[in-house]
Amino acid sequence: MIRLLFSLIFAEMALIVIFVFKTPLRKLVILGLDRAKRGRGPIVIKTVCATLFVVMMSSIYNAMSIHNRWSQDGDVNPTDQILLANYLLESSLMGFSLFLALMIDRLHHYIRELRMRRKTMEAVKKQNRAFEDGKAGLSEEAKALEVELTTLQAKLKKLESKLEEKTKEASSAEANALALKKQSEGFLLEYDRLLEENQNLRSQLQSLDRKLSHSDSKKSM
Repeated sequence: MIRLLFSLIFAEMALIVIFVFKTPLRKLVILGLDRAKRGRGPIVIKTVCATLFVVMMSSIYNAMSIHNRWSQDGDVNPTDQILLANYLLESSLMGFSLFLALMIDRLHHYIRELRMRRKTMEAVKKQNRAFEDGKAGLSEEAKALEVELTTLQAKLKKLESKLEEKTKEASSAEANALALKKQSEGFLLEYDRLLEENQNLRSQLQSLDRKLSHSDSKKSM
């Protein structure tokens, strides 16, 4: 029993040393513990630890009973001394092995959590890099859009200036057209007036011709 406990303790100490140093063997040990904690593994491990704890408490109880018998009788038996030493050694070895098992479990848990956090940090860093690359691409695209916007604004200003010139020319042409229209209307009025005067003069001439022809006819008679 004592040899088995010593071998168990040395194996647990070797596992703790393997956990401390980052080697390829640590990955294998972690994978083995991961598989051991799957399925019925935790139940088996808890059962073994509980059995070991019960045996340890039994050894402690036997040692305490021997010590109480010594205190009551006052006689020290060599056999009882050997049994007491054996019980104390077994209980201490079992307690130390349980403590080392708890340390191995906690180290395994913390190493797994540390690896998960490192993976998450690497994923976050990759996302940040991708975001920065996308941001750089967006900034370049934004710069190109700004340049295109400035060129379009310059073209728009040129078109607005041309439009103002065309509107001014159109307004001046419209003003000239109105002036010519008014002038043509004046010419038409003047033409009508002259036409009426011409007709009046013709009628007066015709009346004079008639009067002259009538007077000539009277003189001939």
